[in-house]
Amino acid sequence: MKLILLGAPGAGKGTQAEVISQHLNIPTISTGNIIREALKSGTEMGMKAKEYMDSGKLVPDDVVIGIIKDRLAQDDCSNGFILDGFPRTIPQAEALDRMGIVIDKVIDIEVADETIARRVSGRRVCPACGASYHVDYKRPAVEGVCDKCGDTLVQRKDDHPDTVRERLHVYHEQTEPLKSYYAAQGKLTIVEGQEEVADTTRLTLAAVEA
Repeated sequence: MKLILLGAPGAGKGTQAEVISQHLNIPTISTGNIIREALKSGTEMGMKAKEYMDSGKLVPDDVVIGIIKDRLAQDDCSNGFILDGFPRTIPQAEALDRMGIVIDKVIDIEVADETIARRVSGRRVCPACGASYHVDYKRPAVEGVCDKCGDTLVQRKDDHPDTVRERLHVYHEQTEPLKSYYAAQGKLTIVEGQEEVADTTRLTLAAVEA
């Protein structure tokens, strides 16, 4: 099965992709990961991406699409895959179609912006050992102090409320139109994200099997 997972940053797509990957025994293709892999292995497209990244520029669509195409041609994708983080725009989706890759289903994990903002901006991490906490859902024994190593917890820049709002704005502007694009192809299924991750997972797997 060939799947695309959509959802705003902070909607929990990564967790659901991992569950589906194990359930169907197909790989998750994350744009960020495969660009890093292409850079590491020194592929032609990877070296092109490096040129843009080294000069502080965004990697253009044609290079990203070339890296995706190379990755999907590998043996572990022969029975299907999950695309997470690609396509991000209508032109990228159109390019995927032109490549002749037929997507079976597109699952959109829907979570309200205010819920995402609360989840993400409440995260705290330990810079020393990497342990993760939340001001509402997973508090340390002593406020602001890591249970595991005793270091002071911090809020990552990506988790700052202003950054979260900007990322959500970009998502709604650039990526959300993909819902209409795939709905018109009869491939879109919307899963309402739940407070409990297990409940969202149950609904997601039901959407995959439907």
